[in-house]
Amino acid sequence: MTLNPPDTLKQKPQTAPKAGQPATRIFLSTFITIFLAEIGDKTQVTTLLMTAESHAPWIVFLGAGSALVLTSFLGVWLGQWLASHLTPRLLDTLAGGVLLVISVALLWDMLQI
Repeated sequence: MTLNPPDTLKQKPQTAPKAGQPATRIFLSTFITIFLAEIGDKTQVTTLLMTAESHAPWIVFLGAGSALVLTSFLGVWLGQWLASHLTPRLLDTLAGGVLLVISVALLWDMLQI
């Protein structure tokens, strides 16, 4: 025989962060994902070239770092706003749709050459 807890004891769905995910796990997951995504991308190549041309590595580092922090802030801010106004399922569908449109556009561009 199983006892069901009264409705007042049931947990409400959480919107942030997922239950059981400590801040360090979220931080490390985010860090590793972004770090791996950024290795060898056009931003890294651009900073390499700007450093070689300017011979001012610390100034380029500060400029590139500030730009990346600002774009990350905007992404987090927009993500938080979207999460508070749209359901997770709709967000997944929209993200998939955007990636599909980008993929089709890139494929179309490749075929036009």
